[in-house]
Amino acid sequence: MADIGDRDLVFPRLGDRQLALLERHGRHQRIAAGSIVVAVGQQRAGFIVVLRGGIDIIRRDDDVEKIVSTIGPREFGGEFSTIGNARAILEVRAREDTDALVLDGPELRRVLAGDAELSDLVTRTLIERRLRMIRHGFGGVRLIGSRHSADTLRLRAFLTRNSHPHVYLDVERDADTAALLERLHIRPEEVPILIWAGTEVLRNPSNRAVAECLGFGGALGADRLYDFAIVGAGPAGLGAAVYAASEGLSVLVLDADAPGGQAGASSKIENYLGFPTGLSGQELAARAFVQAQKFGAEFAVAREVTRLHCGNGHPVLDMADGDSIRARAVLIASGARYRKPAVADLPRFEGRGVYYRASHMEAQFCRDDEVVVIGGGNSAGQAAVFLAKHARHVHMLVRGDGLARTMSRYLVQRIESTANISLHPRSELAALAGDEQLERVAWRGENGVVTEHAIAHVFVFIGADPNTQWLQNCVALDAQGFVRTGNDLRPADFDLETWNRPRLPYAFETNRPGIFAAGDVRSGSVKRVASSVGEGAITVQYLHAFLEE
Repeated sequence: MADIGDRDLVFPRLGDRQLALLERHGRHQRIAAGSIVVAVGQQRAGFIVVLRGGIDIIRRDDDVEKIVSTIGPREFGGEFSTIGNARAILEVRAREDTDALVLDGPELRRVLAGDAELSDLVTRTLIERRLRMIRHGFGGVRLIGSRHSADTLRLRAFLTRNSHPHVYLDVERDADTAALLERLHIRPEEVPILIWAGTEVLRNPSNRAVAECLGFGGALGADRLYDFAIVGAGPAGLGAAVYAASEGLSVLVLDADAPGGQAGASSKIENYLGFPTGLSGQELAARAFVQAQKFGAEFAVAREVTRLHCGNGHPVLDMADGDSIRARAVLIASGARYRKPAVADLPRFEGRGVYYRASHMEAQFCRDDEVVVIGGGNSAGQAAVFLAKHARHVHMLVRGDGLARTMSRYLVQRIESTANISLHPRSELAALAGDEQLERVAWRGENGVVTEHAIAHVFVFIGADPNTQWLQNCVALDAQGFVRTGNDLRPADFDLETWNRPRLPYAFETNRPGIFAAGDVRSGSVKRVASSVGEGAITVQYLHAFLEE
């Protein structure tokens, strides 16, 4: 038997008071020995507490099963997906005749909302189990691809940012992949492929198809009216989701990719209040994601919103797949899109040497190589410091005279003290070259001379443009395309069609009543993670005032 972690940490025993509390809300169930309690792929599997007997947690790889651990009396099953609606990724089977207590997701959330001690224990345990599963690849998902494939990088990033455990196999490096592809009748040129539960095979799937397969794409209620629909699961959207859901509102969060937004791509955030040793953007996003779900917020990822209808009735959001949802109020928290250098052939090398994030996954590609980081802001500084631990040398290209005006002092000091980082002021990317992969980079230096270098990795952090194209002229924007709110709105932004209230807009409210904006997408916002979280949280105060009108 192979446990996935320390027994006391990953499988804590419930005390008498905690067990009694769960008994008041759950239902008793007798499970016969050998019965499957939770099948792989099952949604809304439920929270299971063993009262007598025992249940096995089983991992399946093709036709081979392995007992991960056994849950005994006063211990409970479940992991990260128990709070949400994702599909179960491990099988649960009764080892012997077992008496159990079962709660579904909403019942569990109600219990956790009413008892802080039990909430801390269960939430901490479920998160810890998911972290162990990620570490050991206990996810029922195998991704077979190539490190030279942009789609492979896309899928790996999507699974990673959505915290889904998986095993990655590279066709050029892993000897077992050839036999596996042959058995599945898949040609090498068809990779990347994703195999779920040993049976479902997706050939170069879209992110949306993966989300649907794994159950975290969200089941939208077309005939349901949500209190609050949040477009964007970055820091502002997550902050709003936590506070709104914790106060009893029905909340739906939509995101085209994964929780975290641009902040989720940060390798380390060291100036976020309360985390003196720093944390990665993905860690922050994953914690906030679970926290919001614990309070009842619903999430639908890989769901791109293409239009906001904001007439006199309730706002309506149209999705790229044809679905639509209605809400009493909407938060625009769609953040920004990465800016791209105006360099020929840039799109051809995206994912094949040109990257817009610097995580551990990208760092694997450039180990012991030289890399280029473009940009002079905090994101570029964090990326350079992080990559310097993996790459042989990091070249930073900045258009300005230096970093002092655009980057936090602690990062400037870190860069100055790192021997394998070279700063190139008054420099910019000039050309990219290569066949299937990026092979050479040229940049124009401060003397105007263009030099070419045998470098195959470029990381771009040159700012972002507001992600507001989906608003379709519904709300007022500033000259750069950011959403105007509150005191930044001008008289010209109002007319009888857009504003029908005997009051001025609340802070963070647009020129449409009940449509708010927060975070990087908002005109005049401070582009910092902490301020975005704060804006999202403050919006909820004004949301209540709007809903009471």
